[in-house]
Amino acid sequence: MPLDPEFVTALSEHSIELDDAVAEKIQHYVTVMWRWNEDINLTRHTTWDLFVSRDLRDCLQLAPLLEAGEEVLDLGSGNGIPGIPLAILRPDIEVSLAESVAKRAKVLSEIVGEIGVQVTVYGARGEDLLEDFRFTSVVSRAVGSIAKFCRWIEERWMNVDRLLLIKGPKWLEERGEARHLGVLANLQLRKVAAYPLGDAEESEGVILQIWPKESTRYQE
Repeated sequence: MPLDPEFVTALSEHSIELDDAVAEKIQHYVTVMWRWNEDINLTRHTTWDLFVSRDLRDCLQLAPLLEAGEEVLDLGSGNGIPGIPLAILRPDIEVSLAESVAKRAKVLSEIVGEIGVQVTVYGARGEDLLEDFRFTSVVSRAVGSIAKFCRWIEERWMNVDRLLLIKGPKWLEERGEARHLGVLANLQLRKVAAYPLGDAEESEGVILQIWPKESTRYQE
């Protein structure tokens, strides 16, 4: 499949370089996802510029933070971001998607099947999955506040090593709320990536790593 010139232009304008084979796979995913978007609301990012500047940028920042062989759960996957691009960018990790809305989960299964990536799709809530499965990292984007995630994971740390949360400029407010509520008392939080979002306000995107204080795995 030849690369769409608008995709190539967007990559160039945002100074992103991809191997041609990887770019073709990502383009295939996006075009299939956009096609489904005509029937079910999956994304508002329906131009190559928006996809590259927001969705792909987040995935490219997240990908290097994962170690080979990790079992990664994309919680509340929605349209498959970041999970599906991660599986394309990092074929050395195992990616699963959790989507509790049955219709979206079915669409994700259709997308994964059509583009041929090795991704498991669960039409289930994350808390139910973590009763039966273990993951190295739970990743999430635009699903809930830091406090919400810390409360949700509180009784489930035995089945996950860390959270990697993709956040926008309001992350400092969320961290303050989480500290005020005491949900970070037994946890460590570190900003492991920061990058410009490229909008008019020059706001910053970040990736936060959260893990139990008693764990030494992610200590510097």
